[in-house]
Amino acid sequence: QVQLVESGGGLVQAGGSLRLSCVASGRTFSGFVMGWFRQAPGKEREFVKAITWNGGTTNSADSVKGRFTISMDKAKSTVYLEMNSLKSEDTAVYYCAAGRLASSRPDSYDYWGQGTQVTVSS
Repeated sequence: QVQLVESGGGLVQAGGSLRLSCVASGRTFSGFVMGWFRQAPGKEREFVKAITWNGGTTNSADSVKGRFTISMDKAKSTVYLEMNSLKSEDTAVYYCAAGRLASSRPDSYDYWGQGTQVTVSS
């Protein structure tokens, strides 16, 4: 079956960096868009960044522009989210998702990972 497995979360001080990974398996993802979302306690799931399977960056949330970078390694079926200059407001569970539309809407994505916790201490 389709699986998206995130890793790389953890506890980091404000101003620090983390790199999240998402390994995709179970089907061919060619033509898909891979997205990262996050959800903080009591808040709705929020779009972060997305990239096409062939590595073309699609869009980004304003709150992370200039700090977060998304990339794709097709040979490893892995999408990465490099997060720099982390702030306390970046604290959330981060989810990887796959869908057929380049969209910032969670309901546009068909497959989801289980999430990885990122906690930024101030």
